[in-house]
Amino acid sequence: MSDITPTQELDCRKLNCPLPILKTKKALKSLDAGDVLKVVATDPGSVADMAAFSRRTGNEILDQSEGGGEYTFFFRKAG
Repeated sequence: MSDITPTQELDCRKLNCPLPILKTKKALKSLDAGDVLKVVATDPGSVADMAAFSRRTGNEILDQSEGGGEYTFFFRKAG
């Protein structure tokens, strides 16, 4: 379990590609630079998708974990 305190949380459980990425992108737009977004997804493809999204957009993945069929990501919004 991460001790990062998110500014906002996003539940993407039971959503398949590309919805977790689209919802993550939209949620990050509403945040200020440096804010942290926690995303929880159940799509196994989200691991590769979120990594690619991070590289492409510059929004840093601070932490990620997997357990119980869920994938949790903490993004820091780029400035």
